[in-house]
Amino acid sequence: MIIRHNNSRLVIGLMIIMMEMWNKELVIQRLLAITLLAVLIVLCLKVIYFFIAPALWGAILAYVTFPFYRFFHQKVKFSPNFSALIMTVSISLMIGIPLVVGVFILQQEVISFYGTLVRRIQAGYVDLPENIKNLPVVGQQIKDILWEMNKNPDATMEAFRSWIQSHLYYGKIAFDAAFKGFAKLGMALMTLFFFYRDGLSLMHQIRQALRNIIGNRIDGYIDSVGATTQAVVYGIGLTALAQAVLAGIGYAVAGAPNPILLTILTFIIALIPFGTPFAWGGVALWLLSQGHTTEGIGLGLWGTFVISWVDNLIRPIVISGATKIPFIIIFIGVLGGLTAFGTVGLFIGPVVLAIGLAVWREWISQHKNEFFAQKLEHKES
Repeated sequence: MIIRHNNSRLVIGLMIIMMEMWNKELVIQRLLAITLLAVLIVLCLKVIYFFIAPALWGAILAYVTFPFYRFFHQKVKFSPNFSALIMTVSISLMIGIPLVVGVFILQQEVISFYGTLVRRIQAGYVDLPENIKNLPVVGQQIKDILWEMNKNPDATMEAFRSWIQSHLYYGKIAFDAAFKGFAKLGMALMTLFFFYRDGLSLMHQIRQALRNIIGNRIDGYIDSVGATTQAVVYGIGLTALAQAVLAGIGYAVAGAPNPILLTILTFIIALIPFGTPFAWGGVALWLLSQGHTTEGIGLGLWGTFVISWVDNLIRPIVISGATKIPFIIIFIGVLGGLTAFGTVGLFIGPVVLAIGLAVWREWISQHKNEFFAQKLEHKES
């Protein structure tokens, strides 16, 4: 009996030692697997880092314009590839044509301004409007600088050329930034085709994967993300378009130079909340500086009472009305997203806050039901 008891204890001890060794091996294996997975994720993110922003832009554009793709695919009965091609080409032309026209006009303006400035320097006739030369504090200094420039045109021209040579580096930086921007735009338009063609399948896979992790509540979150994205894009886009058109009318009536280019620039600036006044306000101040007092004041009044009023009307109604989210949340999301993620953050920021608000509301609703249930049980007891 004693021998059997000792053998049993020995077997149990060996089993415990083997289990501990097995547990250690399992822990080591899991740690290695997690480490390898983390390294793989980091490497994948490093590889696709440049393409994240273009892919997000492509996804946003595809989502808000997907009804048009569905029209070509389901109503007109085009194939998925051809429907996606039609939509991609259409979006590319809608973005590309104004962009090319704007760049061409800007290039012509820069060349014209440079030529005019060089001719005036060589002729010894560099001047500014009287209301600028008569500004308090700095007016006399401006007059002295102009007098020195016009007194010796050759020296001024040499100093101007030296200044350009010393600042060519900043031009290279601007060119590199513009090249990266165009490259990202091209990538966004390329991904747009695949989001149109495979978007439904991709969304179904994402929805199913998240449903397996979180549960059926994820459907409400995804619907909230979709509604918020659509409302933010339409709200910001329609507001910027309306303000740019009204500002363009004001530029044309006031006689501002290149009203088309100014309209395009105003549209870009208007995508940022409360950024439009800096566009039409700058043009109004320029008109005033050139002695066009009536036109400058008129444009300022047009911007204050018409252009800005559109921002207060369209944006809150389209965004807050469609999403049932307070406009202040959308406003914080737009500015915070712009700061954190760049231009694409205009749309990512509100979506993130919308998800957070949806989770918060669901948590409050669940705990509210639990509170009433406990209160009811207390009364019954």
